[in-house]
Amino acid sequence: MDSNMLRQMQEVQRRAEALQKGLASIEVEGVSGGGLVRVTINGLSEIKKVHIDPSLMKPEESHVVEDLVVAASDDGKNKLEARRMQDTQFIQDLLTSFNSPGGKPD
Repeated sequence: MDSNMLRQMQEVQRRAEALQKGLASIEVEGVSGGGLVRVTINGLSEIKKVHIDPSLMKPEESHVVEDLVVAASDDGKNKLEARRMQDTQFIQDLLTSFNSPGGKPD
């Protein structure tokens, strides 16, 4: 393996690590029950925080809370997917602009 190939592989690894850190820093909030339950999810789809309004903390309401947590998680994941799609579209548009005649953005 030549030194140029090794440098390229190291650059790819560095960029992949930077991308992972960037994803971990993105946070979206899923909401359900009119804001009574909120779930914070990072760009790696990890649930980082759950907030449940104290008014729901009654033993007879446990099934409602469980359903609301699932709904808030789903809402957060949908928002995360929308954010990922926006970011992907932005990158694709940027790359397209650099491939235009002259090699510069339009």
